[in-house]
Amino acid sequence: MRIAGTVQDSIVDGPGFRFTVFTQGCSHHCPGCHNPQTHDPSGGTEHTVEELLERMRSNPLTDGLTLSGGEPFEQPEDCLLLAQGAHESGLNVWSYTGYLVEFLCDQGTEAQKALLREVDVLVDGPFLLDQRTLSLPWRGSRNQRVIDVPKSLENGDVVLFQL
Repeated sequence: MRIAGTVQDSIVDGPGFRFTVFTQGCSHHCPGCHNPQTHDPSGGTEHTVEELLERMRSNPLTDGLTLSGGEPFEQPEDCLLLAQGAHESGLNVWSYTGYLVEFLCDQGTEAQKALLREVDVLVDGPFLLDQRTLSLPWRGSRNQRVIDVPKSLENGDVVLFQL
């Protein structure tokens, strides 16, 4: 798996202490992106999923896994394995994506759909510089939504996450 890096105790990528994996490679190239160094798919470094799971599990205070980027849905197979490993460890899974959840559900690959089903909370939509905000938790622009994925998939419509 190609990643830009990890943060062991993130408090900004979802609630609690999170193990955040910044995937490498993103085709969205949002102007003003907070992580432009993650766009080049040949950047970053290679790591095994097992190595990342071991690092995640090394901290007993970790509340969840966050998949960020880059674009996690451009490495859906490896991100799926990470999400499954997090759930097996009793952790919740958040993911950021520049895609809309509707796109992933309707036009995503089978691997992207499988990853989506393994995500508890999805922050979707591209970062839009003209809608940038520092006042909304867990997102960078007003167009982005914080979605309760299991409830959304069950209802067949977007259900926003409530803490």
